[in-house]
Amino acid sequence: MTSATQSQQRGIQMSEAALRQVRSLRDKQGKDLCLRVGVRQGGCSGMSYMMDFTELSQIREEIDEVFDYDGFKIVCDRKSLLYLYGLMLDYSDALIGGGFQFSNPNASQTCGCGKSFGV
Repeated sequence: MTSATQSQQRGIQMSEAALRQVRSLRDKQGKDLCLRVGVRQGGCSGMSYMMDFTELSQIREEIDEVFDYDGFKIVCDRKSLLYLYGLMLDYSDALIGGGFQFSNPNASQTCGCGKSFGV
């Protein structure tokens, strides 16, 4: 199976730029952490994205899905994954509009800031 095929089978996808950035941020923490991605109620459009590093020991097999990117793990609880399946996480270092960007095929509307969405 090619890596392009594997990438298409992941529920949450990352661009190379996003993967480089999260690995860099994780390395500054000095621990082997994974990235937890999810959603919560709130934000301009009804739901907002959440992203944070967490210890590998915090992965809960009974409610979390884990996506592996060459040893770097992204974790998402199954409830959030209902809203995020197919999400593409990208990163830009542009001075204006830079940072992490979420491209969510499940969003019927997105906020101008790009950090919240509606379904």
